[in-house]
This record gives sequence, structure tokens and C-alpha cells, in this order.
Amino acid sequence: MYVMKIPANKSLRGRARELRKNSTLAEVLFWNVVKNKQLNGLDFDRQKVIGNYIVDFYCPQLNVVIEIDGCSHATKQEYDKSRDEYLKSLGMHILHVYDEDVKRDMDGVLRMVSGFCEKYLQDK
Repeated sequence: MYVMKIPANKSLRGRARELRKNSTLAEVLFWNVVKNKQLNGLDFDRQKVIGNYIVDFYCPQLNVVIEIDGCSHATKQEYDKSRDEYLKSLGMHILHVYDEDVKRDMDGVLRMVSGFCEKYLQDK
């Protein structure tokens, strides 16, 4: 299986490590159900540096990014738009999931993520 080499700003590695240590509750909950290939056998990285950005979760097999969006994203619309455009320019597929949905309806979130990933599994 071919896994794309992605650009990464190495100076962001320390910040990504900090974010992994200080994850939000929704990120921890989501990570606990996708780590160790628990979701459809897919491998996910968390707080992955891609270019000049750090994404919440990245699945290299499918080139899929999962972003857990909390209330802070309401004031970061331009930043999120620029990040998404950059990621799409690399051929990545992005799914935004609301923080509250992760905390209140994990089964629904997992169905949504599975369905999203299923589209790209068929292309592999």
C-alpha cells in the first residue's frame, strides 16, 4: 500500500506533542475508540503535523483528516478555511465533527466517520 509523503514543518513537532498531552475531552474520547486500529482496522495518528498545520486526527491509508471542532472554532473560521484548502490541495479528505457530538453521541459519530472513510476505502 502506498502512503503519501506529506510535508511537515518540523518546528511544530513540540507543539503537537503538547497538544497530545493536553487534549480536550472530546479528543481523548475519540482517540480511545480509534487508536490501535479499532475503527475498521484503520490506523490514525493524533495531532499530526501537516505543512504548517496540526490536525487532530489523520489516517494515512485513506488520506483522511478528522477535526474535532469545539466552540473555539467559531472565531477561527478563516484559519479553518485556509487549513482545509491547504489540506485539500494535498489531496486530503477532511471531516469536521462537533466536540459536543463526540461527548453526547459517540456511536453516531463513529457511524459518520466510518461512512466517510468507507468512501475512500473503496478507492484503495
